[in-house]
Amino acid sequence: MFTGIVEETGRVVAAERTGGVLRIRIGADRVLQDLSVGDSVSVSGCCLTAIAVGPDAFETELTDESVRATAPRWHQGARVNLERAMPAHGRFGGHVVSGHVEGVGEVTDHRRMEGATVLTIRAPAGMARWLVPKGSITADGVSMTVVDVGGPGGTRPDLDARTFTLWIIPHTRDVTTLGELGPGSHLNLEADVMARYAARAAALADTEAAAADPTDLTVADGREPS
Repeated sequence: MFTGIVEETGRVVAAERTGGVLRIRIGADRVLQDLSVGDSVSVSGCCLTAIAVGPDAFETELTDESVRATAPRWHQGARVNLERAMPAHGRFGGHVVSGHVEGVGEVTDHRRMEGATVLTIRAPAGMARWLVPKGSITADGVSMTVVDVGGPGGTRPDLDARTFTLWIIPHTRDVTTLGELGPGSHLNLEADVMARYAARAAALADTEAAAADPTDLTVADGREPS
């Protein structure tokens, strides 16, 4: 689990396809301090496993499905946001982030305003139901607050239901890659997992499954669980 508080930005220093997977090497500093092989790292919002750790970089692998389902960050020279998995004794500064990218959004507008950079982002259609004004979203691994949203219950009638805005303070712009994104850029998005759990529970509230006897341990095919 992660919090969306980026520890540093790293850079992809090598990318090579081997044995059906894409193996990438990421130059870093802070996240290497106690990183071991097998540990999870959020790389621009995508939870990846460290398969090799060196003094100035770590390596990880992506399947074709991971490459297909995420923003194009996996080439030499790309800057990425990095966060180690949250320790049990750590501070919870952002929100619950799983590192499971739900969709790839596209920046449609980038505006500099006094005290903030405003990004307008169009999410995949299926994510519209998770976009709530002042709700949480993970954008390229960064825990952010959604400001304006279009559609029913939204705050901007000029936007559609899958479009929202993020206001990025100068500090976040300086320590993450979000300030580099312009119109046409793509980024990894993960909806607030708490909202998704709540919606799933509400959807099942009136179903037979929800009304089932909680003491009945019979599995779906009628056999008793082992």
